[in-house]
Amino acid sequence: MTSKLLKAATYAGAILSTLALVSIVGYILIQGVPHLTPSLFAWEYTSENVSLMPALISTLIMAALSLVMAVPVGVASAVYLVEYARPGSRFVRVVRVTTETLQGIPSIIYGLFGLLFFTTALGWGLSLLSGACTLAIMVLPVIMRTTEEALLAVPQSYRQGGFALGAGRVRTVFRCVLPSALPGILGGVLLALGRCVGEVAALLFTAGTVAQIPSFGTEGIFALFESCRTLAVHMYVLASEGLHLGETYATSVVLLVMVVVLNTLTNFAAKKLSKERR
Repeated sequence: MTSKLLKAATYAGAILSTLALVSIVGYILIQGVPHLTPSLFAWEYTSENVSLMPALISTLIMAALSLVMAVPVGVASAVYLVEYARPGSRFVRVVRVTTETLQGIPSIIYGLFGLLFFTTALGWGLSLLSGACTLAIMVLPVIMRTTEEALLAVPQSYRQGGFALGAGRVRTVFRCVLPSALPGILGGVLLALGRCVGEVAALLFTAGTVAQIPSFGTEGIFALFESCRTLAVHMYVLASEGLHLGETYATSVVLLVMVVVLNTLTNFAAKKLSKERR
C-alpha cells in the first residue's frame, strides 16, 4: 500500500511539474512571439525600437568572461580536493562547507559585494568587467561542487590502472580521470551558464543598465570598463517602465530560445565525448 501511494505521489509530482513548465513556456510564447519584429533586433537601441541586440551581445560576452574566470579555478580546486588533498582532512571539510554555504547566498549579496569591491574599491565603476567578476564568484561554488561529484563518480579502478601502468598522478588525472568526468563537469558548466544568463540583481549593482554594445573594435580592452545590460536586466528595465510589455515578453522568448540552444549543444557535446571515450 505504501509503495502504491509513493508511486502515485511521484506520478502526480511529475505531471504537475510538466504542466507548470508547459504553462509557463506556452504563456511566454503566446505573449512574446507576436512582438518579435525586425526592429527588436536593430543594432542600436533607441527608446522607440527598444532593441534587444545590445543586451544579447552583452549577455554572451559577460557569460563567456565569467566562465573563462570561474571554470579553470573551479575545476582545479575540485581536482585538488579529490585527487591530492588528504581524504577527510579538516581543510577539505572546511572548503566543502564554505562552498555549500556560498551556493545558498542570495545573489543580491554578491551584487552588494561587487558594488563595494569591484565597482568602488577597485574603481572599475558600473562596467562589464565588474559584472563578469561578480558572476564568476557566484558560479564558482556550483562548478566546484559539480566537478567534485563528477570526479568522485569515476571508478577507483581507473586511477589504480593508471598507477599500475607507471603513470604519475598528474598523467593519470589528465588522461584517465578528467576525460571520464567530463560529461559531469560540462553539466556543472551548463548550470553556471544558466545562472549567468538569468541573473539580474547582482548585475544591477555592478554592470549597470546602459543598452549599448561594448566597443571592443575602437576601445580595445577599455571596453571592459563600459556599462552594459544583459537580456535579463533588459527585461527587468522594460517591465519596470511598463511601456513595452510586449517587447518584454519577446525578449523572454529570445532568452528562452538561447538557453534551450545552449543546453542542447552542451548535452550533445557531453554525449559525443562519452561515446568517444567508450
